Formats: sequence, C-alpha cells, structure tokens
Amino acid sequence: MSSTPESQPVPTSVLDVVPVMPVVVVQRVEDAVPIARALVAGGLPAIELTLRTPVALDAIAAIAAEVPEILVGAGTIVTPGQAKEAADAGARFLVSPGATPTLLAAMAGTGLPFLPGTSTVSEALAVLETGVTEMKFFPAEASGGAAYLASIASPVPAARFCPTGGITAATAPSYLALPNVGCVGGSWLTPAALVDRGDWAAIEALAREAAALR
Repeated sequence: MSSTPESQPVPTSVLDVVPVMPVVVVQRVEDAVPIARALVAGGLPAIELTLRTPVALDAIAAIAAEVPEILVGAGTIVTPGQAKEAADAGARFLVSPGATPTLLAAMAGTGLPFLPGTSTVSEALAVLETGVTEMKFFPAEASGGAAYLASIASPVPAARFCPTGGITAATAPSYLALPNVGCVGGSWLTPAALVDRGDWAAIEALAREAAALR
C-alpha cells in the first residue's frame, strides 16, 4: 500500500529549513511540480517561487497540491495584494525584496512566516522595530556581500538573514559561516537551460550539492 507524503510543517524559522533556499522563476506551469520533486530528491525540501511570471500563482498552487513534502513559499512580494494572493494559492511563507510599513502589515496579516527584504542597517532596524527578526538581505552581492553582513553582526545581533542575489555555490559558504546568516538564496539551482529541456536529474544533482553546503 502506498502512502501519501506528509506535508512539510511550517517551521518556527524559515531560515533553518535548508542551507540553500532555491529561488525559482517558473515560465511554464507544467515545470513547477517536476522542479519541486527534483529539489526534494536532492535534499532541499523548500522552494521560494518568485512572482515574476504570469503563471507563478498557478505554479505555487500546483506544488502545494502535488508536492506536499516541500515547503513552498512565494518570493518577489511587492504589493499587499500579492501577499494575500500568494497565501490563497497555497504559499506557506512569503519573501519580499524590500519592506514598507504597508507591505510588512500585509504580509503579517496573512499569518504566514515572512522574510522582508533589507539592504541597509536602517532598513534592518525598521524591520526589527516591528518585532520581526528574520529578513532577506537583497541584493546581497551588490549591497556589500558577506563582508557587509559580518560587519553588522555585532551592532545588530538580533537580525538574522537569508542573503540573496548574485550568490553562487562557490561563495555561499562564506555567507553560511556567519552567525547572522541562517541560509542563502540560490538561483543557480534551476538554470533556465536545464528547465527548458526538462533535465530534472541535473537539477537534483545541483540540489544535492547545495544541500551539503554549510
């Protein structure tokens, strides 16, 4: 008798689920489920699916329905309406590239865990003032990279980050070694060329390599 996979529980901290959070852009709905299954098979049971294409919400819904063992989140939340739409589609956490008071309130209003985007100390402090301690650092490489995060770890110890933007498999360990980094966002795991030709085995292999990073 086959059993239905159990849903990945929503964690206390999104930052502690995987060392590398796959940041994925889906152009075709039919690719969403195979991508998610390849990531799970490679040891990364989480995905941040960005709202950058017209099919993104449908892709989130498909993953939520067919791959319950992966923690599916919605990225590139830039409006309050998108926060609700993503939650309604089945997203179980939210990620934004930046944060305004209105956007923070909308994401909090969904009841889902969320990572608001920051790139400066002032932005991090503004987010901390709302009671949120976990956030995205974006765009990571363009905003000072691992050296920048290392320099603010002592003066802003309450903030923990998922740096995203320009990070590679080679540079990820320098971020993961920092005390204020829980995971990194990785867009290198699902390159368009592999997705276009349906090479799910290659994506699984990239996921397995990323899962071993610390």
